[in-house]
Amino acid sequence: MRWEGNRESDNVEDRRDDGGGGGMPVFGGRSIGIGTIVIALLGGWALGINPLTILSLLSGGAPPAQVQSQGPAHRPPADDTMARFVSTVLADTEDVWQGVFRQGGGAYREPRLVLFRGATPTACGTGQAAMGPFYCPADQKVYIDLGFYETLKNRLGAPGDFAQAYVIAHEVGHHVQNQLGISAKVEQMRGRVSQAEYNALSVRLELQADCFAGVWAHHAQNARQILEQGDVEEAMNAAAKIGDDALQRAGGGAVVPESFTHGSSAQRQRWFHNGLQNGSVKACDTFASRSL
Repeated sequence: MRWEGNRESDNVEDRRDDGGGGGMPVFGGRSIGIGTIVIALLGGWALGINPLTILSLLSGGAPPAQVQSQGPAHRPPADDTMARFVSTVLADTEDVWQGVFRQGGGAYREPRLVLFRGATPTACGTGQAAMGPFYCPADQKVYIDLGFYETLKNRLGAPGDFAQAYVIAHEVGHHVQNQLGISAKVEQMRGRVSQAEYNALSVRLELQADCFAGVWAHHAQNARQILEQGDVEEAMNAAAKIGDDALQRAGGGAVVPESFTHGSSAQRQRWFHNGLQNGSVKACDTFASRSL
């Protein structure tokens, strides 16, 4: 991926020296992100529990926790290559979504990206590194412990810088959904429908975020030619590794589609590719699609 020398975002908070947020994790609102599967997968391996069982517990409707006060936000050091990388990817998503919203007659509110180690307080509860990257709609921030990328590469088998960029773009996709009011509509259905029906809505939400990641890549490529040979394959591989069916198989259990919360490997690949090919928000309407 060609990213060196491109603009870095000013919307990055570096909390890695804050010592962690402490306490037990509390999941409220909708802070489930692309990396929440990591704690499920690793927990399943360690405890012999189906990862989807752990995912079900993680996505429960606990109320948001009180956010601890933070000191002044500071930028990552200039010599931190990985921090520069995620700052550059975030800046690229800002440029793309500002343009997309402007063409639609709207204004894009940029999210902030928080770098942390171990744990950190959020408006959705205490975020922990084992959750992987996630988006909290209550404070409109994307959270990531950069150690996740080692897990992505070594434990999940999805190496590559564009796979890493896909992760950020997926979480920014949740921010786009939040700004468009899509996330709130799904959250309103919690408790009003059965768990299986809510899981199905969650799948459509996650697949749409995958598609929005593809929309970003489409426009970034057209504007700045960021893609190198093998980049798309890296993202498609990452999407496959974190499909619900792949995780269930990795956990040694049977594949149970009604328990899916993020979508199958094939579905995640299909919707990312759909966004990449079309570059259109309308083409990402997973909720209107009869076939995922």
